[in-house]
Amino acid sequence: MADFDKLIVSFLVDEVVGGFFISVPPGHVACIYDRGRGVLSKIWGPGLHLKLPFWQIAKLFNARVLEYTIRQGFDFETNPESLGDKEIRAMTKDQKQVIIEGSILFKIDKKRVNELWENIGDDFVSKIVRPLSRSRIRAVVSEVSLEELINQRTKIENRLQQALWSELDKKGLICEGVLLSDVISQQNGNGQNQTKVPAKPETAEQQPVQTEVKSLETKV
Repeated sequence: MADFDKLIVSFLVDEVVGGFFISVPPGHVACIYDRGRGVLSKIWGPGLHLKLPFWQIAKLFNARVLEYTIRQGFDFETNPESLGDKEIRAMTKDQKQVIIEGSILFKIDKKRVNELWENIGDDFVSKIVRPLSRSRIRAVVSEVSLEELINQRTKIENRLQQALWSELDKKGLICEGVLLSDVISQQNGNGQNQTKVPAKPETAEQQPVQTEVKSLETKV
């Protein structure tokens, strides 16, 4: 149930007065699927809105900043849309094997959420966020040395954010930041002789915030 509560997209829309109105809570936006015209271009913000019962289906999206956690032991097999991934193993420019752990802060682009829903669907964590984050993190790590990962942590985080921003923006998602919590150096390929490089203390502004939302679906 914990993983179920952490899904990004919420499908429950409060319906009143026989389905003529939908209520969008703070921090969310709603899109409408019209059985005759498809996904409508209009996006509704918080408040009470009018729709056609039985003919239109409302879908609610969480528009807050969400934390996508990358750490050893994270299990997304039971729920591919869980906000996280297992550790990322990569090779640095000086041929050092490392294990990367951290967090990615991202959110839905509220102005393009209808495009996201229509072109990608609800499962954009498994389709977009997880594969792109693994690919771009490995690519950036391959361009820097282990010493740079240790001594230039902020610079590397900024490079990772820019790399993810350019890719996620094409899909209707916004990367708010990348925070590296741990870099574990592997002395050889069999995983032995690991050296954990501690992360620098984060300021209050840099601390990621965990956001949880519920996910249900209602069709009218």
